[in-house]
Amino acid sequence: MFNVIWTLMILISATAAIWNGKVEFMVSHIPVHANRAIEISISLIGIMAFWLGLMKIAEDCGAVRMLARLLQPVMRRLFPDIPGDHPAMGAMTFSIVSSMLGLNNASIPISIRAMQALQKLNPDPAAASNAMCLFLVITSSSVQLLPTTAIAALAKAGSLDPTKIIITTLLATIFSTLGSIVACLMLQGRSSKEEYV
Repeated sequence: MFNVIWTLMILISATAAIWNGKVEFMVSHIPVHANRAIEISISLIGIMAFWLGLMKIAEDCGAVRMLARLLQPVMRRLFPDIPGDHPAMGAMTFSIVSSMLGLNNASIPISIRAMQALQKLNPDPAAASNAMCLFLVITSSSVQLLPTTAIAALAKAGSLDPTKIIITTLLATIFSTLGSIVACLMLQGRSSKEEYV
């Protein structure tokens, strides 16, 4: 699917450049912006290493485990079909906590492990279960307690106070996550009613 999206983006850009007579402009700017993307990525390594190191310390001192414990009652209510002692519940909780702390690189393998564990509980392996859909929605919208990537990008861009976005990011992601959960649960309720009709 991503190949189709990228192909469409390239074709639309090329068509627009031809239509507006800016082919030379487009071709000359491709290598410039490719180099700029690499420079920005490399320059973010130091800041990202600092924040990820800080999060690793939080993980080692038990802060991540404590946050996971606080989330357990909420997780049991959101996923009533998953037994509390099942490996899927632990993996989902740690994945969500990692995302909340801005450890997206750490949360991806945990999320994959959680999905594999949820697939074992899935009565229909050909389709995603309600728990799988809800977990995907939560990790995609992801409440951000510490938006490390955005802070790193703002610091690189020369912001005088890159951490100023923490409160607004927290509020925005809380509302987006709540909205996503409500929408997912409503759609799950609707689909289960349609099954009984």
